Amino acid sequence: MKSVAELARDIVAREGGYVDDPDDPGGATKHGVTIGTLRRLGIDKTGDGKITRADVQRLSRKDAEEIFLRYYFEDTGVVDLPEILQPPVFDMYVNAGKNAVILLQRLLEKMGFDLVLDGVLGPMTAGAAHRAAIAAPDHLADAYGIERRNYYYRLADRRAASRKYARARDGGKGGWIKRAEAFMSPKYHLSLAAHRERTKSWDL
Repeated sequence: MKSVAELARDIVAREGGYVDDPDDPGGATKHGVTIGTLRRLGIDKTGDGKITRADVQRLSRKDAEEIFLRYYFEDTGVVDLPEILQPPVFDMYVNAGKNAVILLQRLLEKMGFDLVLDGVLGPMTAGAAHRAAIAAPDHLADAYGIERRNYYYRLADRRAASRKYARARDGGKGGWIKRAEAFMSPKYHLSLAAHRERTKSWDL
């Protein structure tokens, strides 16, 4: 299993350089760090007292890795999850914020745990996750991955502008789906035919 530092480096490498896609609600982004994140954390790279696109553009890969490790792994409580859940929840938190935790809470609720779906990784959620990992050690990460993949499909169902992240131009799997499946056992990956069937309504 990769270390958390290695996962952070992988995320930065996957996210790429500076982009400002009008279809991305996150706005200006570099190495996976959005302008909203910089403003929330008060990170002013230019030192001019304002946090703008210029600050995003100045982010280094090391800056991004440190932000992810501190604010998305340690401060969020992902560090308190069982090891099998840390990689996928960490990766999704970078991509989707508290929705990563809400998704986990919903999964644990389906498994019979009584939780508040608040997106906070407190002791109740962490404790339930550890008990679930003991009960289903070979399936929990895959179950989370399936929930994550379904989350992306539902998001694209509702928002047409997001479909390019879930489906490639050739009809194959988009970045979101590939990202979810990267943390799942191959036997649970959708076939290309199943993916196309799932997304065919987007053409109507």
